[in-house]
Amino acid sequence: MEHGLPSMKSIKSLKSLVKKRTNTQEVSKSGWKMKPFLALMCTALLIFWYKTTNIQFEQTEIEETDYPFDMAKESEAVNDKLKGLPRGIIEPRSDLELKPLWSRSSLRSKGVEMTNRNLLAISVGIKQKGNVNAIVKKFLPANFTIVLFHYDGNMDKWRDLEWSSKAIHIVAQNQTKWWFAKRFLHPDVVSIYDYIFLWDEDLGVENFNPERYLKIVKSVGLEISQPALDHNSTEIHHKITLRSRTKKFHRRVYIKRGTKRCSNSSADPPCTGFVEGMAPVFSKAAWFCTWNLIQNDLVHGWGMDMKLGYCAQGDRTKNVGIVDSEYIFHQGIQTLGESVHPEKKTTSRNVGTKVSLIVRFHFFRSKT
Repeated sequence: MEHGLPSMKSIKSLKSLVKKRTNTQEVSKSGWKMKPFLALMCTALLIFWYKTTNIQFEQTEIEETDYPFDMAKESEAVNDKLKGLPRGIIEPRSDLELKPLWSRSSLRSKGVEMTNRNLLAISVGIKQKGNVNAIVKKFLPANFTIVLFHYDGNMDKWRDLEWSSKAIHIVAQNQTKWWFAKRFLHPDVVSIYDYIFLWDEDLGVENFNPERYLKIVKSVGLEISQPALDHNSTEIHHKITLRSRTKKFHRRVYIKRGTKRCSNSSADPPCTGFVEGMAPVFSKAAWFCTWNLIQNDLVHGWGMDMKLGYCAQGDRTKNVGIVDSEYIFHQGIQTLGESVHPEKKTTSRNVGTKVSLIVRFHFFRSKT
């Protein structure tokens, strides 16, 4: 081959180089075409991340107001099992508030005051659906969290009610409200609620307003209370629970006849310091005590009302009372196989003696 002419080998190398440059340019062009799409994807991910983080931050701020760090007092003995956690990260309390997944829509509306929250818990069966619906509709506008304990196992038939998705539903077959309360209303779970209403399902609320009721309770310092019973109620076990038409509230009853007499000098239930088990209302402090009072094997709760005064946070004759101006109608519908009472109305004297014997046996038995 003559000098000055390119060899075949060099020509092939040149062609290979040109081809590589062409491929590089094509890849570069396709890369530029992909950049807008990648930028769009990154922007979308950043927006999603920002919104999610922002919602979580707002929720954390709300929870910090509910559970400030000083509520979990460092002076309390720390469980050995928690010693591995850093100080300040321990969260010993929870609540029954529904949490949002992707938006703020399920948070409580901004117009509602977050500090005044209360809880209504009812043990329910499907046969009383209509009555429970009326009760809940009274409480929801007053910023109440609703918990339904389904003792008949039937929850699906409640879904058609407009408020059903806003309520907490707990199902356990043939269990009473005291069983539910002991297991699902632990004081650390309900600590954000100022008052806990632990009601039966057979109560008429036509003459009851929860906001006016709580205003009275707070103004007179009742730690444990209940609405008075309408005189036409199907079952009235204790005279002290009867509504007084001339009072806003009362703390004692006066009985001059029978073996059980009540006067100004009386200091024990059911003369004073007494509410009945169908519609008790507890302050936060009173519920902390009451939850610890409830025995784990307690079923119907007969006799609990005689012992609730221990949790009055002081003098039961002053801190326990009946609100007359906001009253309810007790229908006396039997559930969970309870025995039907032969009389329409039972005297305070007879029932009081029977209940006292039952509760004493229970408490003595649990100590042994």
